[in-house]
Amino acid sequence: MKEYTSFEEIDRDLEILKLQTQIDKEEIKLSIENAKAGISPLSIAGSILGSILEKALVLKAVTKLTGLKRVTATVKK
Repeated sequence: MKEYTSFEEIDRDLEILKLQTQIDKEEIKLSIENAKAGISPLSIAGSILGSILEKALVLKAVTKLTGLKRVTATVKK
């Protein structure tokens, strides 16, 4: 435990603690705003679209590397 020799030291440490508390509150507010932005419908749709595009690009790259071709069935009439 810290020992104080003057009221000025105590006041200084109290001011530091007060400022640290304000900083912590602001960080919490920012975290909440970031979380809200991360779960917005637009963000979710963007993530889904990005995932689909990424998988399509990977599939295209793998097909080119392996030389496999897409087979389609045709129906004779």
